[in-house]
Amino acid sequence: MIYNKDVAFKTAELLLTIKAVKLSPKNPFTWASGIKSPIYCDNRITLSYPEIRTYIRQHFVAAIHELGFQPEAIAGVATGGIAQGALVAQELGLPFAYVRSGKKDHGLSNQIEGEVRQGQRIVVVEDLISTGGSSLGAVTALKEAGCTIKGMVAIFTYNLPKADKAFKEAKCTLITLTDYDHLIQKAVEIGYITEEDVKGLQEFKRALG
Repeated sequence: MIYNKDVAFKTAELLLTIKAVKLSPKNPFTWASGIKSPIYCDNRITLSYPEIRTYIRQHFVAAIHELGFQPEAIAGVATGGIAQGALVAQELGLPFAYVRSGKKDHGLSNQIEGEVRQGQRIVVVEDLISTGGSSLGAVTALKEAGCTIKGMVAIFTYNLPKADKAFKEAKCTLITLTDYDHLIQKAVEIGYITEEDVKGLQEFKRALG
């Protein structure tokens, strides 16, 4: 669920402007998985733009307040959610931790880096949601540590049905600043792509399912 429609369009425009999200329907990108994709997303680029990272941080914080999450700590999902989560925690004056994709194979074998407590109310911060698998893996790790997950905030989601289903099954509220559909609408509006390109982008999303 997007936090706010106006914020969704503005965030989409900012991501397109700095090329944190790139659209290339006619010359698709190749993902690490080998999938040919008309979209490439790297929201870590937002960290290089102070005004944009401030915008994202402020609206994450506004969403957390307005939805009544009342967290006692913030947790970022490695790696994209670490810096964004730390910025949110700083703004809220809350403790911060981050969650690896798996346990380390050395030292204390931690999956959660930083201190979390039994029963602690936590909001998880992520940069990008695709199928939701890695993001919800972090939620599972925090729950196993005894934490109470109030919800997750993310910059962008592809709006895939399998992700929606996964979050519902995990009983984890997901709020994003923008999504695939608002991004495409904004891209047409600012002349980044044409109306003819939209069909291919929509077909790609359906294929990802």
